[in-house]
Amino acid sequence: MKKIMLLGTMMLGIVSFTFAQTTTTASAAPAATATPAANNPNKSEFKFDKEVHDFGSVGEGPSAAYEFKFTNTGNEPLILTNVVASCGCTTPKWSREPVQKGKSGSILVSYDTNGRPGPFNKAVTISSNAKTPVKVLYIKGTVEKKKANS
Repeated sequence: MKKIMLLGTMMLGIVSFTFAQTTTTASAAPAATATPAANNPNKSEFKFDKEVHDFGSVGEGPSAAYEFKFTNTGNEPLILTNVVASCGCTTPKWSREPVQKGKSGSILVSYDTNGRPGPFNKAVTISSNAKTPVKVLYIKGTVEKKKANS
């Protein structure tokens, strides 16, 4: 119980500190004069063939992998700055090279099924220089428990 109270107090302190640091000054430029990057018609943008992959039922043991394919539909090179999985059992791999206008790229997502029987639903978050700078892809399915040797 003491740990829960301590954790709650720490979280309240962090939130209070964060809001206390946010101030607005009279010298700040008005938001209307700034041009958001998302309004730049020349920005890169990706279009995925699909954003959710359902593996269905897979056996426990080997990794399940799927390659999400996308095309840069914008006018500037698309740069994926980071691709992060929601847990350590999911591993994304992607090219670090810019994807030129009209060209395609992919993100290979692997899920380690070993020792993880049951349903799964994992997210992979992509950060980039696109009009939509953060995109989330999903993999899901059910891992069938390995049968015991008789």
